[in-house]
Formats: sequence, C-alpha cells, structure tokens
Amino acid sequence: MQTPKSYEELASLIEENGKKVLFFTADWCPDCQYIYLALPEIEEQYKDLTFIRVDRDDYMAIAQKWDIFGIPSFVVIEDGKELGRFVSKLRKTKSEITAFLDQF
Repeated sequence: MQTPKSYEELASLIEENGKKVLFFTADWCPDCQYIYLALPEIEEQYKDLTFIRVDRDDYMAIAQKWDIFGIPSFVVIEDGKELGRFVSKLRKTKSEITAFLDQF
C-alpha cells in the first residue's frame, strides 16, 4: 500500500497510468482499523491494482473532490478516471471488498 506524504505525491499517484484503489481512511476510525487486518491479503489477491491509502483528515480537499463523506471507502480509478466506488460509512468485510474489486 502506498501512503503519499503530500498533496503533490498523491496527485502524481492518481494521475499515473494503471488501475489503482484509493482507500479513504482515518486512524481514529474503528471500521477502518477492522479493514487494516485484511488489507495485506486483499492486496496480494489483486496484484494488478495499486492500493493508495488516503487519510481523509490529511487530504480533506481530495476526499471532498471525490465526494467521500463516509469512511472507510474505496474508489477504483484507471488513468485518473473513476471506474467504480464502494462508498459508505458502514463497516466493510473482506468478502464485500473482494466482491467489489472482482469487477475490475
């Protein structure tokens, strides 16, 4: 999982070619903490996707630009364009996340 250190780095990662998963999260979010445990396995299963951790508190302008109001949330993009989203404020299970990612 890539964790950008600045808005510029995040913008560069988003604009790069290829499929990416923007994982909007925050360290204080208990439902996000729940997902952290499953993410290594999920990343291993979807090696064709680049996972980018976007801390909603650190990158509020990006979260607003992508209309992310609930976390944890996932947005799949390719070449900077959105392909799909799994966005809600509800806890997500590993099986729900993988079912979403199977579409891409």
